[in-house]
Amino acid sequence: LMCGLAGFLGFPVPAPEVPGLLARMAGTLVHRGPDDQGVWSDPSAGVGFAHRRLSVQDLSPLGAQPMRSASGRFVIAYNGEVYNFPALRAELSARGHGFRGGSDTEVMLAAFEEWGVRDAVPRFIGMFAFAVWDGQEQCLWLCRDRIGVKPLYVGHVGNNLVFGSELKSVRIVPGFDRSLDRDALALFMRHDYVPGPWSIYSSVRKLPPGVLARYQPRAGGRPVETRFTYWSVEQAMANPVAVPDDDEGAIQALDALLL
Repeated sequence: LMCGLAGFLGFPVPAPEVPGLLARMAGTLVHRGPDDQGVWSDPSAGVGFAHRRLSVQDLSPLGAQPMRSASGRFVIAYNGEVYNFPALRAELSARGHGFRGGSDTEVMLAAFEEWGVRDAVPRFIGMFAFAVWDGQEQCLWLCRDRIGVKPLYVGHVGNNLVFGSELKSVRIVPGFDRSLDRDALALFMRHDYVPGPWSIYSSVRKLPPGVLARYQPRAGGRPVETRFTYWSVEQAMANPVAVPDDDEGAIQALDALLL
């Protein structure tokens, strides 16, 4: 499943030029999401999202992104699929949440409303990368799935944070530093790919798998980053589960391991 997202915290261009820049960032990801394109920005907060959509769960406009939560507090740009969203939707419906469409994106937003971002993410079983703006706390969250199926690059242009599903989406931001990371280049020559958390550019890194990062804007400087590891192989190995011999039992045991 391939959608694409990109964006920034801190406007790298004057506010009137932000929608055009976001559209160009989205345009670099059209191959990831051929069905639709959307952009969103909040000039007062200095945050902007771009999204390219591959329609899977909800083919209607109700699944379009960036998507705002029911209360308006959260805005998300998201790539991937949360496999257990029907069960989460049922639980959230029982808690009083209503849904207009059939997308997992809307369920994720309701989960953020109900439990907060930090407590909601460990409940998601799937492959995903997303950006969420919390308008109440005035902070940005970036997240990557447990084993890093979905990519997410994070870097800086001056004091501005930039992020995207692919390097090409952030490389077009005016002022982007294209200096090559020589250590990453050496790793590429050795492994025939650039392993995480490096990228070929010195100003960009891959967000590690199983990590949820919070960014708080700071006047006159780069946003303050706080990282939370919500899942790791080491943690899973420290709490092993017995794997039954039958296929169905093994699948259920694997699901338990990923929680």
